[in-house]
Amino acid sequence: MDKFTTLHGVAAPLPLINVDTDMIIPKQFLKTIKREGLGVNLFDEMRYDDDGKEIPTFVLNQPAYRDAEILVAGDNFGCGSSREHAPWAIKDFGIRCVIATSFADIFFNNCFKNGILPIALPQEQVDLLMKDAEKGSNARMTVDLENQQITTSDGETIAFEVDSFRKHCLIEGLDDIGLTLAKAPAIEAFEQQIAQARPWV
Repeated sequence: MDKFTTLHGVAAPLPLINVDTDMIIPKQFLKTIKREGLGVNLFDEMRYDDDGKEIPTFVLNQPAYRDAEILVAGDNFGCGSSREHAPWAIKDFGIRCVIATSFADIFFNNCFKNGILPIALPQEQVDLLMKDAEKGSNARMTVDLENQQITTSDGETIAFEVDSFRKHCLIEGLDDIGLTLAKAPAIEAFEQQIAQARPWV
């Protein structure tokens, strides 16, 4: 998993509430178990018309936001079914941080496991960041995970909370498998000890 320390990039405004996982990545794209290649179908039904052509008014189709790395969204982001393809699609598009007033629990947890930082903030602070994001590609935000603060394009800072263990995992780039592998020497030592103490096992 890619490490997350400090992110400095374009923020895309998506002022919609109750964006569910089917809106993030529709069900017809769930046939794969690969994490790559889903970014092109992120928000598919909002990004493309029935002929597969881009809808120019959708934020991620606009030139200023095609390379967005931060998404500022509305309340209850990631609700609906518990599909891990949703954070896969977000990450594959290039977005590493999602900011909203609240998240669905399963989506929130899946973000951390896939190298994405979800940040929940009060409505007034999300409104401020939304307005900053609406300025376009010249207004770049900075998300500093180590110091737990967001800096707007105007230099205003907003502090955010994050669980210390999840913070450690993001900074070190550790998913569930990585956490296990980090303990490989202790696991191997235990297995050798058990093999000697209980050779019949």
